[in-house]
Amino acid sequence: MSVIKKRKKTTVQSIVRMKSRSERIAVLTAYDYFTAQLLDEAGIDMILVGDSAANVIHGYSSTLPIGMDVMIAHTAAVARGNKRSLLIADMPFLSFQPSLEVAITNAGRFLKEGGAEAVKIEGGIEMVPTIKRVVEVGIPVMGHIGLTPQSIHRFGGPRVQGKGKKSRAYLMESALALEEAGCFSMVLELMEKDMAKDITTALKTCATIGIGAGPDCDGQVLVTNDILGLREPEFKPKFLREYANLPPIITDAAKRYIEDVRKGDYPSDDESFSKK
Repeated sequence: MSVIKKRKKTTVQSIVRMKSRSERIAVLTAYDYFTAQLLDEAGIDMILVGDSAANVIHGYSSTLPIGMDVMIAHTAAVARGNKRSLLIADMPFLSFQPSLEVAITNAGRFLKEGGAEAVKIEGGIEMVPTIKRVVEVGIPVMGHIGLTPQSIHRFGGPRVQGKGKKSRAYLMESALALEEAGCFSMVLELMEKDMAKDITTALKTCATIGIGAGPDCDGQVLVTNDILGLREPEFKPKFLREYANLPPIITDAAKRYIEDVRKGDYPSDDESFSKK
């Protein structure tokens, strides 16, 4: 009789070891209890409660409007559904930029109130003092460079990073500085694949997690809603691979339910209560 090996809890140190062993790291987003439970059971390495919730859950056009209280509520729901994956909470816009004290307090809230095990902070070398201080108080940090959605207006839209010498130098300098500051991993978003490969090779302990950054990162992350087709039809970035197309399935189920209700076929006698 075969013995099913019980999956161990993924930790920050697990991710560092995976990089050292050249084991690819799989990351997806979640914003609710049931999705987290399904992803965890599937064996995902890390679950990111992304500020992309602003887009795919709340219908905003950018990540900027979402705040701490909403993000903590999403994180706490995900934490209740997660058992083994490493849970990371995305620090939203203005939750860490104003001061070191604000950053530490809000990062701590994600651990205390949300049940997160790490936080993600956007920004390059300019965010080193903040990241270093958050790490020093015992909170693991995932960095995020390349296209940083909280700075979308500065970039002028979703533009690929690392094309010019100045951009490439900034990205490499930032990656090395973030590793030195204590990041255990970092997202590389929307950058030329050779730039992402160079960064991945240069970093010794910090795992790179790509999204639109080519195949040579230590791992990859996508938004779960996007890979299930639960997105705006016009949102078709080059890097997105759709693994299911749920909208027509959901629409069909709703239409059949509406039809059954209007015809009086639902609920049936078997679906109703009566005296015995």
